[in-house]
Amino acid sequence: MRLATIKKNGGEIAGIVTPKGVFPIAALNAAKGTAWSTDMLSLIQEGEVPGLTAWYNAGGKAELDNLPGLVPQEEVVYAPLYRNPKRIFGIGLNYVDHAGDIGSAAPTGFPGSFFKMADTLIGPNDDIKLPTLKEAQKTTAEAELGVIMGKDCRDVSEENWQDAIVGYTTILDMTEESILKGNDYVSGNPRYLCIVKNFPTFFSFGPELVTPDEVPDVLKLEVQSVHNGEIYAKNVVANMTHRPARLVSLHSSIQGWYAGDILSTGTPRAFHIQDGDMAECRIVGPDGFEMRPLLNPVVDLKKHPEKE
Repeated sequence: MRLATIKKNGGEIAGIVTPKGVFPIAALNAAKGTAWSTDMLSLIQEGEVPGLTAWYNAGGKAELDNLPGLVPQEEVVYAPLYRNPKRIFGIGLNYVDHAGDIGSAAPTGFPGSFFKMADTLIGPNDDIKLPTLKEAQKTTAEAELGVIMGKDCRDVSEENWQDAIVGYTTILDMTEESILKGNDYVSGNPRYLCIVKNFPTFFSFGPELVTPDEVPDVLKLEVQSVHNGEIYAKNVVANMTHRPARLVSLHSSIQGWYAGDILSTGTPRAFHIQDGDMAECRIVGPDGFEMRPLLNPVVDLKKHPEKE
Protein backbone atom coordinates (compact mmCIF):
# COMPACT_ATOMS: atom_id res chain seq x y z
CA MET A 1 0.00 0.00 0.00
CA ARG A 2 1.03 3.56 -0.58
CA LEU A 3 -0.05 6.57 1.43
CA ALA A 4 0.29 10.29 0.77
CA THR A 5 -0.61 13.58 2.39
CA ILE A 6 -2.44 16.04 0.18
CA LYS A 7 -3.63 19.61 0.54
CA LYS A 8 -7.41 19.95 0.60
CA ASN A 9 -9.72 22.71 1.83
CA GLY A 10 -6.87 24.52 3.56
CA GLY A 11 -5.65 21.45 5.43
CA GLU A 12 -3.25 18.55 4.95
CA ILE A 13 -4.89 15.14 5.05
CA ALA A 14 -3.72 11.56 4.67
CA GLY A 15 -4.96 9.32 1.89
CA ILE A 16 -4.41 6.01 0.14
CA VAL A 17 -2.74 6.25 -3.26
CA THR A 18 -4.70 4.60 -6.09
CA PRO A 19 -4.07 4.43 -9.84
CA LYS A 20 -6.61 7.23 -10.30
CA GLY A 21 -5.61 9.58 -7.49
CA VAL A 22 -5.63 9.72 -3.71
CA PHE A 23 -8.49 8.47 -1.53
CA PRO A 24 -8.65 10.48 1.73
CA ILE A 25 -8.81 8.46 4.94
CA ALA A 26 -11.59 10.79 6.07
CA ALA A 27 -13.65 9.75 3.04
CA LEU A 28 -12.96 6.09 3.84
CA ASN A 29 -14.19 6.62 7.40
CA ALA A 30 -17.33 8.36 6.13
CA ALA A 31 -18.10 5.59 3.67
CA LYS A 32 -17.44 2.65 5.94
CA GLY A 33 -18.00 3.96 9.44
CA THR A 34 -14.38 3.34 10.43
CA ALA A 35 -12.31 5.56 12.69
CA TRP A 36 -8.82 5.57 11.23
CA SER A 37 -6.73 8.66 12.04
CA THR A 38 -6.96 11.17 9.23
CA ASP A 39 -3.48 12.68 9.35
CA MET A 40 -0.31 10.78 8.54
CA LEU A 41 1.66 11.31 11.73
CA SER A 42 -1.27 10.14 13.87
CA LEU A 43 -1.73 7.07 11.65
CA ILE A 44 1.90 6.20 12.34
CA GLN A 45 2.06 7.09 16.02
CA GLU A 46 -1.19 5.26 16.80
CA GLY A 47 0.13 2.13 15.09
CA GLU A 48 -2.70 2.06 12.56
CA VAL A 49 -0.79 1.65 9.30
CA PRO A 50 -0.29 -2.15 9.57
CA GLY A 51 -4.02 -2.67 10.14
CA LEU A 52 -4.93 -0.37 7.27
CA THR A 53 -2.45 -2.21 5.05
CA ALA A 54 -3.97 -5.57 5.99
CA TRP A 55 -7.47 -4.30 5.08
CA TYR A 56 -6.16 -2.91 1.78
CA ASN A 57 -4.45 -6.17 0.81
CA ALA A 58 -7.45 -8.29 1.81
CA GLY A 59 -9.85 -6.64 -0.63
CA GLY A 60 -9.81 -2.99 0.36
CA LYS A 61 -7.87 -2.04 -2.76
CA ALA A 62 -10.71 -3.21 -4.99
CA GLU A 63 -13.35 -1.80 -2.63
CA LEU A 64 -11.94 1.71 -2.98
CA ASP A 65 -12.94 1.70 -6.65
CA ASN A 66 -16.60 1.75 -5.62
CA LEU A 67 -16.50 4.22 -2.74
CA PRO A 68 -17.14 7.98 -3.09
CA GLY A 69 -14.54 10.61 -2.21
CA LEU A 70 -11.53 10.03 -4.48
CA VAL A 71 -9.41 13.09 -5.26
CA PRO A 72 -8.51 12.65 -8.96
CA GLN A 73 -4.80 12.68 -9.76
CA GLU A 74 -5.09 15.91 -11.75
CA GLU A 75 -6.42 17.65 -8.61
CA VAL A 76 -3.88 16.21 -6.17
CA VAL A 77 -1.52 18.69 -4.53
CA TYR A 78 1.02 16.88 -2.38
CA ALA A 79 2.19 18.10 1.02
CA PRO A 80 5.05 16.68 3.10
CA LEU A 81 4.06 13.28 4.45
CA TYR A 82 3.81 15.00 7.84
CA ARG A 83 5.29 17.88 9.77
CA ASN A 84 7.04 18.05 13.14
CA PRO A 85 8.48 14.57 13.54
CA LYS A 86 10.27 14.20 16.84
CA ARG A 87 13.56 13.57 15.05
CA ILE A 88 15.11 13.55 11.60
CA PHE A 89 18.24 11.44 11.56
CA GLY A 90 20.72 11.57 8.67
CA ILE A 91 23.55 9.31 7.61
CA GLY A 92 26.52 10.88 5.86
CA LEU A 93 29.02 9.35 3.44
CA ASN A 94 27.25 5.99 3.38
CA TYR A 95 28.37 5.29 -0.18
CA VAL A 96 32.08 5.35 -1.00
CA ASP A 97 31.50 7.54 -4.08
CA HIS A 98 29.87 10.28 -2.01
CA ALA A 99 32.65 10.23 0.57
CA GLY A 100 35.08 11.00 -2.23
CA ASP A 101 33.11 14.13 -3.15
CA ILE A 102 34.31 15.89 -0.01
CA GLY A 103 37.67 14.17 0.26
CA SER A 104 36.75 11.94 3.17
CA ALA A 105 36.85 8.22 3.79
CA ALA A 106 33.54 6.46 4.26
CA PRO A 107 33.01 5.74 7.99
CA THR A 108 33.30 2.01 8.67
CA GLY A 109 33.01 1.30 12.41
CA PHE A 110 30.02 3.55 13.08
CA PRO A 111 28.07 5.50 10.45
CA GLY A 112 28.55 9.23 10.08
CA SER A 113 25.34 10.44 11.72
CA PHE A 114 23.69 13.82 12.28
CA PHE A 115 20.37 15.32 13.30
CA LYS A 116 18.22 17.75 11.35
CA MET A 117 15.60 20.07 12.81
CA ALA A 118 11.93 19.68 11.93
CA ASP A 119 11.74 23.27 10.71
CA THR A 120 14.02 22.40 7.78
CA LEU A 121 11.20 20.26 6.39
CA ILE A 122 9.38 20.91 3.11
CA GLY A 123 7.36 18.76 0.73
CA PRO A 124 7.06 17.99 -2.98
CA ASN A 125 7.31 21.00 -5.31
CA ASP A 126 8.15 23.40 -2.46
CA ASP A 127 11.09 25.72 -3.08
CA ILE A 128 14.55 24.81 -1.84
CA LYS A 129 15.78 28.24 -0.74
CA LEU A 130 19.51 28.90 -0.97
CA PRO A 131 20.57 31.02 2.03
CA THR A 132 21.21 34.76 2.06
CA LEU A 133 24.19 34.29 4.43
CA LYS A 134 27.30 35.54 2.61
CA GLU A 135 29.31 32.54 3.79
CA ALA A 136 26.84 30.23 2.02
CA GLN A 137 28.42 29.90 -1.40
CA LYS A 138 27.60 26.38 -2.60
CA THR A 139 24.61 24.23 -1.68
CA THR A 140 24.29 20.60 -2.71
CA ALA A 141 21.26 18.30 -2.91
CA GLU A 142 21.34 14.62 -2.06
CA ALA A 143 18.74 12.03 -3.13
CA GLU A 144 18.23 9.40 -0.44
CA LEU A 145 16.07 6.47 0.61
CA GLY A 146 14.06 7.39 3.68
CA VAL A 147 13.05 4.87 6.33
CA ILE A 148 10.12 5.86 8.54
CA MET A 149 9.95 4.39 12.01
CA GLY A 150 6.65 2.83 13.04
CA LYS A 151 6.96 2.44 16.79
CA ASP A 152 8.73 3.64 19.91
CA CYS A 153 11.47 1.10 20.44
CA ARG A 154 14.95 0.33 21.70
CA ASP A 155 17.47 -2.47 21.14
CA VAL A 156 16.04 -3.75 17.87
CA SER A 157 17.99 -6.67 16.38
CA GLU A 158 19.19 -6.53 12.78
CA GLU A 159 17.08 -9.60 12.06
CA ASN A 160 13.91 -7.87 13.22
CA TRP A 161 14.59 -4.35 11.97
CA GLN A 162 11.57 -4.28 9.65
CA ASP A 163 9.27 -4.87 12.62
CA ALA A 164 10.24 -1.38 13.79
CA ILE A 165 9.49 0.50 10.57
CA VAL A 166 6.28 1.57 8.87
CA GLY A 167 7.57 2.33 5.37
CA TYR A 168 9.93 3.96 2.93
CA THR A 169 9.95 7.27 1.08
CA THR A 170 12.00 9.53 -1.18
CA ILE A 171 14.14 12.28 0.36
CA LEU A 172 16.18 15.27 -0.77
CA ASP A 173 18.69 16.35 1.86
CA MET A 174 20.55 19.62 1.35
CA THR A 175 24.00 20.66 2.58
CA GLU A 176 25.70 24.07 2.53
CA GLU A 177 28.88 22.39 1.36
CA SER A 178 31.12 25.44 0.96
CA ILE A 179 30.94 26.25 4.70
CA LEU A 180 31.76 22.65 5.56
CA LYS A 181 34.76 22.54 3.20
CA GLY A 182 35.77 26.19 3.54
CA ASN A 183 35.61 29.19 1.23
CA ASP A 184 36.75 32.82 0.98
CA TYR A 185 34.77 33.74 4.10
CA VAL A 186 35.29 30.84 6.48
CA SER A 187 37.73 27.99 7.02
CA GLY A 188 36.09 24.60 6.68
CA ASN A 189 35.58 22.37 9.68
CA PRO A 190 33.73 19.02 10.00
CA ARG A 191 32.17 20.29 13.22
CA TYR A 192 30.09 22.67 11.14
CA LEU A 193 27.94 19.73 9.99
CA CYS A 194 24.91 20.69 12.11
CA ILE A 195 25.11 24.26 10.78
CA VAL A 196 25.32 23.31 7.11
CA LYS A 197 22.47 20.80 7.35
CA ASN A 198 19.91 22.99 9.09
CA PHE A 199 19.03 25.97 6.95
CA PRO A 200 15.27 26.31 6.31
CA THR A 201 13.98 24.13 3.41
CA PHE A 202 17.03 21.83 3.57
CA PHE A 203 14.99 18.62 3.97
CA SER A 204 12.25 17.50 1.60
CA PHE A 205 10.35 14.22 1.83
CA GLY A 206 7.41 12.47 0.22
CA PRO A 207 5.22 12.34 -1.77
CA GLU A 208 4.54 8.68 -0.92
CA LEU A 209 4.98 6.40 2.06
CA VAL A 210 5.46 2.91 0.62
CA THR A 211 4.68 0.12 3.09
CA PRO A 212 7.25 -2.68 3.49
CA ASP A 213 5.02 -5.32 1.87
CA GLU A 214 5.56 -3.54 -1.46
CA VAL A 215 9.36 -3.83 -1.15
CA PRO A 216 10.39 -7.50 -1.06
CA ASP A 217 14.11 -6.68 -0.94
CA VAL A 218 15.15 -3.17 0.03
CA LEU A 219 18.77 -3.94 -0.90
CA LYS A 220 17.76 -4.10 -4.57
CA LEU A 221 16.36 -0.59 -4.67
CA GLU A 222 18.32 1.91 -6.75
CA VAL A 223 18.55 5.51 -5.52
CA GLN A 224 19.06 8.15 -8.22
CA SER A 225 20.26 11.72 -7.72
CA VAL A 226 18.65 13.65 -10.59
CA HIS A 227 19.68 17.18 -11.56
CA ASN A 228 17.50 19.09 -14.03
CA GLY A 229 16.03 15.86 -15.34
CA GLU A 230 19.35 14.09 -15.87
CA ILE A 231 20.60 11.27 -13.64
CA TYR A 232 23.72 12.62 -11.95
CA ALA A 233 24.49 9.50 -9.90
CA LYS A 234 22.84 6.24 -8.92
CA ASN A 235 23.58 3.29 -6.67
CA VAL A 236 21.80 0.35 -5.09
CA VAL A 237 21.10 0.07 -1.38
CA ALA A 238 23.18 -3.12 -1.23
CA ASN A 239 26.27 -0.96 -1.84
CA MET A 240 25.77 1.11 1.30
CA THR A 241 28.58 0.81 3.83
CA HIS A 242 25.92 0.64 6.56
CA ARG A 243 22.72 -0.96 5.30
CA PRO A 244 19.25 -0.14 6.67
CA ALA A 245 19.15 -3.16 9.01
CA ARG A 246 22.41 -2.04 10.63
CA LEU A 247 21.33 1.60 10.83
CA VAL A 248 17.97 0.87 12.45
CA SER A 249 19.42 -1.64 14.89
CA LEU A 250 22.52 0.33 15.89
CA HIS A 251 20.72 3.60 16.51
CA SER A 252 17.97 1.82 18.42
CA SER A 253 20.68 0.88 20.91
CA ILE A 254 21.98 4.46 21.12
CA GLN A 255 19.19 7.03 21.09
CA GLY A 256 16.27 4.64 20.47
CA TRP A 257 13.43 5.43 18.09
CA TYR A 258 10.07 7.15 18.28
CA ALA A 259 7.21 6.41 15.90
CA GLY A 260 7.44 8.91 13.05
CA ASP A 261 11.20 9.42 13.32
CA ILE A 262 12.75 9.73 9.85
CA LEU A 263 16.00 7.99 8.93
CA SER A 264 17.68 9.36 5.81
CA THR A 265 20.12 6.64 4.75
CA GLY A 266 22.67 8.44 2.58
CA THR A 267 23.11 9.48 -1.05
CA PRO A 268 24.91 7.98 -4.05
CA ARG A 269 26.39 11.44 -4.68
CA ALA A 270 25.51 15.07 -4.02
CA PHE A 271 25.05 17.62 -6.81
CA HIS A 272 25.50 21.39 -6.83
CA ILE A 273 22.19 23.28 -7.06
CA GLN A 274 21.69 26.85 -8.23
CA ASP A 275 18.86 29.30 -8.82
CA GLY A 276 16.34 27.91 -11.32
CA ASP A 277 17.45 24.28 -10.99
CA MET A 278 15.23 21.29 -10.32
CA ALA A 279 16.41 18.74 -7.76
CA GLU A 280 14.90 15.27 -7.87
CA CYS A 281 15.04 11.95 -6.06
CA ARG A 282 14.03 8.81 -7.91
CA ILE A 283 13.93 5.32 -6.40
CA VAL A 284 13.39 2.30 -8.63
CA GLY A 285 13.66 -1.45 -8.25
CA PRO A 286 13.22 -4.82 -9.95
CA ASP A 287 10.19 -5.74 -12.07
CA GLY A 288 9.23 -2.16 -12.84
CA PHE A 289 8.99 -1.01 -9.21
CA GLU A 290 9.25 2.73 -8.73
CA MET A 291 8.30 5.29 -6.14
CA ARG A 292 6.67 8.50 -7.24
CA PRO A 293 9.61 10.90 -7.73
CA LEU A 294 10.25 13.79 -5.37
CA LEU A 295 10.95 17.10 -7.14
CA ASN A 296 11.81 20.51 -5.72
CA PRO A 297 12.69 23.73 -7.58
CA VAL A 298 15.60 25.83 -6.36
CA VAL A 299 15.45 29.55 -5.52
CA ASP A 300 18.52 31.59 -4.56
CA LEU A 301 17.44 34.08 -1.91
CA LYS A 302 20.45 36.29 -2.70
CA LYS A 303 18.83 36.85 -6.11
CA HIS A 304 15.22 36.70 -4.94
CA PRO A 305 15.05 38.18 -1.43
CA GLU A 306 11.31 38.71 -1.84
CA LYS A 307 10.81 34.91 -1.66
CA GLU A 308 12.38 34.54 1.79
